[in-house]
Amino acid sequence: MRSPIAVAPGHSRLLAAGVVLAAQSLLLSLSAVPAAADGGQPVPARGTARMGQGVLEHEGVLGRPADVDRAAVARTEGVDVSSHQGNVAWPTLWKSGVKWAYVKATEGTSYRNPYWTQQYRGSYDAGMIRGGYHFATPDTSGGAAQADYFADHGGAWSKDGKTLPGVLDIEYNPYGATCYGRTKSQMVSWIKSFLDRYKSRTGREAVIYTSTNWWTQCTGNYSGFGSRNPLWVARYASTVGTLPAGWSFQTMWQYTSTGATVGDHDRFNGDLARVKELATG
Repeated sequence: MRSPIAVAPGHSRLLAAGVVLAAQSLLLSLSAVPAAADGGQPVPARGTARMGQGVLEHEGVLGRPADVDRAAVARTEGVDVSSHQGNVAWPTLWKSGVKWAYVKATEGTSYRNPYWTQQYRGSYDAGMIRGGYHFATPDTSGGAAQADYFADHGGAWSKDGKTLPGVLDIEYNPYGATCYGRTKSQMVSWIKSFLDRYKSRTGREAVIYTSTNWWTQCTGNYSGFGSRNPLWVARYASTVGTLPAGWSFQTMWQYTSTGATVGDHDRFNGDLARVKELATG
């Protein structure tokens, strides 16, 4: 049997110190991971939010519309994309029946989608009617400032029959508190500031994208925008469900995040002629 290896006293102290340093390093690396937003997954990097991300995380999937639903009333298939999708196979989507698209343009006042050109021009080249959307972060800057940033970097509108009005994507906060640390009245004021500035910059009323649950929780189910702003409601279920107060119908419905080619699929509440009507104003 071999004798244990003797360690000099000085070496023992160095070994112990090394163990302590290694443990401290591990603790520091663990603490560097961002805290979870609302107790969920670790907070993502700013700019990475995409339309419907919070709907999936907070509300889940309650079903999927039957194909007969689309046949019963004229509905036109669309998609929404962001940097999450990268380069999109637009010809494939066009052949599958997708006729319109929305592309994430901006977030806050500092983020621009690096895939904007491929996605926005690519959808147009494939024959689609397309527009841009802005992911709102009411905790980082005012509504008017974000509307300006959006209008300057993809949210502009032209009456060419191929450009849809811009969308304000206002939904669950992926970076922190669900309502971005704002009271219901503060949230309504922020949204109004964005919408008013966007209208003054482009001449068009922006579309509001949201979910009924988030809208109720964070605006108190405010009803004042229904008469002026088209509604794009998010609900991953067999039916569109109850709409936010002020709207008697939805213009668009994001019904799934698991479609073929591109996950996020939507249905326009009308035929292609109605889509073109929204584009022309």
